[in-house]
Amino acid sequence: MACRISELIIPCQDPQRLAAFWCEVLDFIVLDPDDGGAVEIGPREGFGGLQPTLVFVPATEPKAGPLRLHFDVNATDRDQAAELERLLKLGARPADIGQNGDEPWHVLADPEGNEFCLLRARLS
Repeated sequence: MACRISELIIPCQDPQRLAAFWCEVLDFIVLDPDDGGAVEIGPREGFGGLQPTLVFVPATEPKAGPLRLHFDVNATDRDQAAELERLLKLGARPADIGQNGDEPWHVLADPEGNEFCLLRARLS
């Protein structure tokens, strides 16, 4: 038997704001707002499904430098260009991590500067 990723913990300065952003990006819902300020979001079926939940925990220090781990996301119901437009309207912004411009993906940052990539492939 093997392990499976069930949760990803993301330190941030504004857990509510970041949770709201990622709920919109991933079509997740808030599962557990914690009294200590943490916010857990996940798929509508809740914890324990195929997708891990995301737990945004309060951090006092701002993000410093590029992340060593980042999300790759794929559109599910539109092409990459339309999804890029949607993500930018939600508050994502282009990020430069040294790409050359020929990549088939877009590097973006969430409202706190956490990098993530929008891939070309569409998933169902």
